[in-house]
Amino acid sequence: MAYNHGVRILENPTSLTAPILGTAAFQVVVGVSPVNLAEDPYNATNVVKLAYSFAEASAAVGYSNNLKDYTLNQSISATFKKFAVAPIALINVLDPKKHKDAIPKKSYQVDALQATVDVEGVLLDTLVVESGETTLQPDADYVTGFDNDGYAVITLLEEGAGKDATTLSVSGEKIDPSQVTRDDIVGGYNVSTGKESGLELVRQVYPLFGMTPGLITAPGYSRDPVVASVMAAKCLKINGLFTCECIADLDSTEDGATRYTDVKTVKEKSGFISEHMSVVWPKVRIGDEVYYFSAIYSALIAYVDASNDDVPNLSASNKAIPITGLCLDDAEDSEIVVDQEQANLVNSFGVSTAINFNGFRSWGNNSAAYPGTTDPKDRWFCCRRFFSWWGNSFILSYFQKVDDPANTRLIEAICDAENIRGNSYAAQGKCAGARITFSEDENPITDILNGKIQFHQYLAPYTPAEDILNVLEFDPTMLEAALGGGE
Repeated sequence: MAYNHGVRILENPTSLTAPILGTAAFQVVVGVSPVNLAEDPYNATNVVKLAYSFAEASAAVGYSNNLKDYTLNQSISATFKKFAVAPIALINVLDPKKHKDAIPKKSYQVDALQATVDVEGVLLDTLVVESGETTLQPDADYVTGFDNDGYAVITLLEEGAGKDATTLSVSGEKIDPSQVTRDDIVGGYNVSTGKESGLELVRQVYPLFGMTPGLITAPGYSRDPVVASVMAAKCLKINGLFTCECIADLDSTEDGATRYTDVKTVKEKSGFISEHMSVVWPKVRIGDEVYYFSAIYSALIAYVDASNDDVPNLSASNKAIPITGLCLDDAEDSEIVVDQEQANLVNSFGVSTAINFNGFRSWGNNSAAYPGTTDPKDRWFCCRRFFSWWGNSFILSYFQKVDDPANTRLIEAICDAENIRGNSYAAQGKCAGARITFSEDENPITDILNGKIQFHQYLAPYTPAEDILNVLEFDPTMLEAALGGGE
């Protein structure tokens, strides 16, 4: 034994486990993108791409100003341009090898050694460029790129065969987003290739990036009941563990809800009843740009959470949104004016919308489960998200404890850490309270012998103050006192 003389210390590991918080509203968006503009067009289909900036998103899946045909563009624009929040996971299902069409041969004028092919979606590697009877060779006679409008630009090389050409004949192939169907969005598992596609790729988000999905969206496609039902299903038991929510668009085409009074019927017809779903109606306009509401609403929720220490206790209702109007799907030049009374009726059906109250604001707190359920945990969308987020955080925080000895030290460490965490959030006003207990009644010796221990946690997120009433009453005694005091 060593001989000690003086003062010594010995440090023990901290008994409280610092929680590892998942990104509260981490958006996972499935849709269609102009992949021909991506850095690697043939490696941007049915692959989960993570982006922390507009530039990263554009490079990963491509971006153009065509918001109508490319739904991922809407989420990229809403997330990075309108709300400046990150990150986002993007899943493009448009396959340039499958969803494509031919570009008929056409002549284009050459100006300053350049010709612009004014066709959207051009696949550069498929172009056939001819000068008279001569077929020009890429990199030897010309190079290609894209301009700011997403059009292909052919630049002739001064040492190439077409340097003196005044016109070029061009043909090739282009991507065709109209060929993408709901089956592509839903996706699945290909037994022969072993690859997943569409919404099935939600499973890969956490293993790839270590972040749990917070919101699943498929702008536009989610108005289809089949797509929406799969989205709701994918919110549960992600990787067998995690839970999240989704945002669905209510159909506002000619066959859908064209008036606020149609919302109830269309929602019920669509089967939107999941407590993990928020339904929004109709589409929104920002100047000349038209978005599916789910793209804007999802980015809004992510922004609200990010501005609130990444804690999803705040409702996204009655928050300013940068839109200039509401419109229908088939008639994007139409204008829908929804006042508060009409919006309240829409809310009563379990659907959120927007109102103009000195600037446009989101309006609605209910999940799609309302009015079928009045359980505050499932009715209020912010409360539902708080429960999902807390559960995910618990799993992430204490996964490291799995397979440790099921002794008093382990139980006390988890209880102490969670109660301190709950008290902290209560002190910050982010919830009314949160506590965890370990009861012998819920943990019989037979369970413990089988390696199972169970905790019981009580959560109390604040419900939104949706209805504030002030009762006004005339008080004649005040009038009497005022007049009498003048004598």
